[in-house]
Amino acid sequence: MVTATTDSRRWWALGALVASMLTLGFDMTILNVALPTMAADLGATTGQQQWMADAYVVVFAALMLPAGLLGDRFGRRRMLITGLGVFLAGSLIGALAGDVNAVIAARAVMGVGAALVTPLSLSVLPTLFGPEERTKAVGIASAASALGLPLGPIIGGWLLNHFWWGSVFLINVPMAAIGIAACLFLLPETKDPASPKVDTVSTALAATGLGALVYGIIEAPARGWGDPLVLGTLGAAVLLIAALVVRERRVERPMLDMTLLAHRGFLFNTVAATLVTFILTGLLFVLPPYLQAVLGHDALGTGVRLLPMMGGLLVASRLAPQVVARFGARAAVSAGLVVLAFAGFLGSRTTVDSGYGFVALWLTITGLGFGLSLIPAMNGGLSALPRDRAGSGSGLLMTLRQVGGAIGIALLGSLLAGAFRDRLDVTGLPAGVADTAGESVVAAHLVAERAGSAQLAASANSAYVHGMGIVLLVCGIAALVSALLAAAFLPGTPDAEEPGAPDMAAERADARQ
Repeated sequence: MVTATTDSRRWWALGALVASMLTLGFDMTILNVALPTMAADLGATTGQQQWMADAYVVVFAALMLPAGLLGDRFGRRRMLITGLGVFLAGSLIGALAGDVNAVIAARAVMGVGAALVTPLSLSVLPTLFGPEERTKAVGIASAASALGLPLGPIIGGWLLNHFWWGSVFLINVPMAAIGIAACLFLLPETKDPASPKVDTVSTALAATGLGALVYGIIEAPARGWGDPLVLGTLGAAVLLIAALVVRERRVERPMLDMTLLAHRGFLFNTVAATLVTFILTGLLFVLPPYLQAVLGHDALGTGVRLLPMMGGLLVASRLAPQVVARFGARAAVSAGLVVLAFAGFLGSRTTVDSGYGFVALWLTITGLGFGLSLIPAMNGGLSALPRDRAGSGSGLLMTLRQVGGAIGIALLGSLLAGAFRDRLDVTGLPAGVADTAGESVVAAHLVAERAGSAQLAASANSAYVHGMGIVLLVCGIAALVSALLAAAFLPGTPDAEEPGAPDMAAERADARQ
């Protein structure tokens, strides 16, 4: 029987996890707001901006499974604290970086830290909370990440208006320190020494395969999809990922447990959560340059103007458990994805002259759809896991979500870059200057300013909005397809319908012994 003290301890422990998730959520959007400023100061192309975002996500996704296993074997609290320490170190490197390559390296180090934090935060939840409380706990953890999203752009924008761009990395230092202190004093240590060992070969295959895939997608718009390097890189990515799957299927205790995908509730909830992440990360990558370069807002103004989406997300994080309780998880996930699809289709109608009011409308709807679909999908995926594989399953779920995020930034960013370059009118410009203008909307505005060409600036704005419209249309189609898949295949009540559903109460009791 759970005593009042134990109950209080569990909720204080959730507070430690919230502090950790808030740190990561804060960083997720602060960089997106800073990218246009960094592109101007560092001379970064669209591809280099994609790598500044994706270096973090690729490492994050590749190391999440082994990081989760390290926590299972050596202590989840210990690895959480280690992860926050690595994240802090990467932030310091980023703050002191002097060129694009150093920033990319710093983001990769931060990805290592984030890989330790995220899956362990999730895997702790089933040991602390039973089914009757888990939805609420997942909602609180999701709200913590969501709370960091609006804080990131606003504080980041203020920092960029008053300090140099490295300050957006430096602000992570006190945030990570607070997370470390919270874990030290509030979070109990849990572990599972019987978990599989970290497989170095599988980790290497995952990292190189995902890295090759993202590299090929990012380079394709500039080099062409038929370029030998692009084709070779994408082919190598397919072979490496296939080798990873084959290896993991043959070992007795795999690090990437593909048999978990046989659980219908886990599989389709994971697919839904991955596609939602694909859409949101791509959107957050393309939106800040529109607000800054096209509409002419400064960094702080850009952060404030992202608030409608974050507000919709926070409202949805509170509504989602109630919607699930009344209509079921399948209806909630499907409806949230339909709302997200509507937001994408509406946003694709944005023009240069639309004004911010129209943008705020579809941003709010985007946040509502994101929150209504992601939270029930995450909880449904965790609920469908067998009791003895909750840790590895949560790691697999988060890994696939981050893969979706990396591909979202790479694919949608590349789609935008290609559409922008094709639509931009560089008539009369020397070849070298024209190539520079075609690298990004920020670069085009810098060229237009130096040349005194209002026509080039107007063409850059029109080309960027055209490319953003295509990206939003693709996001809407992806969300609609995801909604149909969720309605057709998600179980209505995961806990009841999945024969392998976990007895989380028993696992929680085991963890406390």
